[in-house]
Amino acid sequence: MLHLYRQITGLRKFRCIVLAQKREHADCFPFRDVVVIPKPATHQLRRFWMKNLRRAPVQIYRSEARRLAAELDGISAKLLHIYFGHIGVHLLPLIEIARVPVIVSFHGADVMVDLHQPAHRAAMQRMLARVDRVLARSESLAARLVELGCVREKIRIQRTGIPLDDFSFVPRQPPANGAWRFVQACRLIGKKGLQTSLSAFAAFAQNFPRATFTIAGEGPLQGELEKFAHELGVADRVTFAGFLPQEKLRTLYHDAHIFLHPSETGVDGNQEGVPNSMLEAMATGLPVLATRHGGIPEAIEHGVSGLLVAERDHDALARTMFDLAADEMLYEKMSVGACRAVLEKFEQGAQIRALEEIYDEVITG
Repeated sequence: MLHLYRQITGLRKFRCIVLAQKREHADCFPFRDVVVIPKPATHQLRRFWMKNLRRAPVQIYRSEARRLAAELDGISAKLLHIYFGHIGVHLLPLIEIARVPVIVSFHGADVMVDLHQPAHRAAMQRMLARVDRVLARSESLAARLVELGCVREKIRIQRTGIPLDDFSFVPRQPPANGAWRFVQACRLIGKKGLQTSLSAFAAFAQNFPRATFTIAGEGPLQGELEKFAHELGVADRVTFAGFLPQEKLRTLYHDAHIFLHPSETGVDGNQEGVPNSMLEAMATGLPVLATRHGGIPEAIEHGVSGLLVAERDHDALARTMFDLAADEMLYEKMSVGACRAVLEKFEQGAQIRALEEIYDEVITG
């Protein structure tokens, strides 16, 4: 994931060595210090046994834990940082024998998914009790971790870092001809609220027939969303752009007028931290229309850097579109406010320094 790569390569006080089960796209992520420790041949059998028969989380074998612990000893590791809470549960046998302090980061979906199952909840709580620090991308995630039983004193807020040099600010003005360009960039999955976006855009397009909506990203809902756009009568004004590399994504943001991200809690409890694409769009000066969901209100101040509505309320989202289109001063104010919010709260250098301070705190005890 790009935001993790930025964080790892941004470290200055620490040398990071990545332990992974496989390596992909090395040309896109040219990081030298990667140690690949493949899954055992019996992994799929174990996965089926644990998930389908025992209804329990899949965890590494004790033999794997010992091998990983020996790897940590061999590289003289001072600290183990595990990304994503469910990976922390998977590596619980290692956490229980590791001779170095352990940090686990939570990013959103990894907080509540599957925790309605007693075995999963118990394993998560055991993992939270054993680690030295827990990092959360937002205060809302931190609150959910406390509800799970994590000691509040262990939790630190570690926000996404955005490299502002890569996402330069572009002054925005409303289009003179009503050709508003909306954009949303995300995985095409339920919690991203894409049906809400399409419904609201369809209402807006009735009054602004030259408006367009570009959806950048891939995912399992693409066919369903394309069909929904046809049913709404806006298929000719909605573009499914697929996955875009960073350069093309930046161009898309620079050419757009408004960014949409009406996230919603999934049926499985899946919730956002603070969406990376939203922050990148804000850095370029795109006002955001989003929902009061997860960590989004921690990034967007309503009426200053964007407008917020309730989850799944496409009528309210459409009203914010009309409000912004009708008020040029508000639109230009929110453009500046969006960029300023990222500069003040999510600038990459500041977040890297904060992470290094946490590392120092844990290592020195």
